[in-house]
Amino acid sequence: MPSIPAALRALAAEAPDAPAITDTNATLTRRQVVEWAEAVAHELVARGVEVGDLVSIGLPSDASFLIASVATWIVGGTPQPVPANMPRAELEAVLGLAKPAIAIGFDGGSSAPSMLSLPEPPATAPDPLPDVTSPNLKAPMSGGSTGRPKLIVATNPADVDGLALLGAAMRIKSGDTSLITAPMHHNGPFLTSTATLATGGHVVLPGRFDAETTLQLIERYRAGWLYLVPTMMSRISKLPDDVRLGYDVASLHTVMHMAAPCPPYLKQAWIDWLGPERIMELYAGTEAQAATFINGVEWLEHRGSVGKPLIGRMQICDSEGNALPPGEVGEVWLKSDAGPTYKYIGAEARAREGGWESLGDLGWMDEDGYLYLNDRLTDMVLVGGSNVYPAEVEAALDEHPSVMSSCVIGLPDDDLGNRLHALVQLSTDVSDEALAAWCGERLTKYKVPRTFERVDEPLRDDAAKVRRTQLRAARLRS
Repeated sequence: MPSIPAALRALAAEAPDAPAITDTNATLTRRQVVEWAEAVAHELVARGVEVGDLVSIGLPSDASFLIASVATWIVGGTPQPVPANMPRAELEAVLGLAKPAIAIGFDGGSSAPSMLSLPEPPATAPDPLPDVTSPNLKAPMSGGSTGRPKLIVATNPADVDGLALLGAAMRIKSGDTSLITAPMHHNGPFLTSTATLATGGHVVLPGRFDAETTLQLIERYRAGWLYLVPTMMSRISKLPDDVRLGYDVASLHTVMHMAAPCPPYLKQAWIDWLGPERIMELYAGTEAQAATFINGVEWLEHRGSVGKPLIGRMQICDSEGNALPPGEVGEVWLKSDAGPTYKYIGAEARAREGGWESLGDLGWMDEDGYLYLNDRLTDMVLVGGSNVYPAEVEAALDEHPSVMSSCVIGLPDDDLGNRLHALVQLSTDVSDEALAAWCGERLTKYKVPRTFERVDEPLRDDAAKVRRTQLRAARLRS
């Protein structure tokens, strides 16, 4: 099984001038990617990085991030992505877990030597280093719903066969142009961009997400594969029709969305626009014990589902670990058919006998084995004895034309135990009464938020993640 660097070297020899990575600064050819990564790898060796070491990468989501990752694989190390400009206290906690051999893009302080920026692309091709395969493909971080960091180290090696299989499952074709719209430190964008690169494709990185810019880039680069999260889908769908329909997106064969539940109204809008064959959804954790896929055709027959398990197995269980029949909501348990897929640093898996593990999601399955998600177990709010799933309430709020993003949390209530409190980012002013009435038309009365709060910044990041625990804690302190 060729290593990822070996595959990239072969692709560069085959077509050195083919485009490989485009960001807001420039387009790099296959040859330029390999030569720049080789130069960075020489620097990593000079700084003592060895096979099996973790290398923390905190660069912007542009070509430099991918170059640093490839250089890490060249020396047999494991890329450990962190957000660029991560708050120092959070960064220190991650570095304390990772103990990286070097930190690229930021000051590692006392935790790690630093390479604040990459060496410049070389004027002449450096000598290739001996080929090795990193024992671990990646080690992304996750804060989960608690905000406490953990690292999820993939136990599969950094070989191209694994990436090719992933690409095939996600409909990334050999030679595709993939538009990757979310930050590279998240697992989905990291994997899909490297899968595209390693199978001879062209990765387009637009920087910070903008709805209209995304459509412009699809048209300009004739993108065939597009990564989105539901927040981005909503922003694009809320563009004026003359803007949204004014760009040529016929090149797209796949719009892959993941990372958060997609409200049915939004999914339907994209199916109506582009056709069901082009819309795909993935549900899986970074841990990759199991995964579901569903295309738009299947979704129309199983509205609201995230698909059937195609990798590994899934089971719905009650709080005692007993399997539940179709239609009953419980905890989603996952099991790998291929042995361990990851190891945690800084956390323990929620596990039970038989190799089953849980990521803390709630859901149910229908008679045909299709999975439907409700929410995170830790996010569920008990209101007057009834379970409320914030994701359902947020889906109703986000459907409002003036709501750009929302987050629903539970706050203490003397009468009900908890009351629903909605934080909303608005494009135009809307009264509390109007928002409550809008929700009341779509939700049972006890699911309608009692209070609303306006915020000025998006509540979800470009990877659709929201930190409910911190938002709730801040409101309890005030």
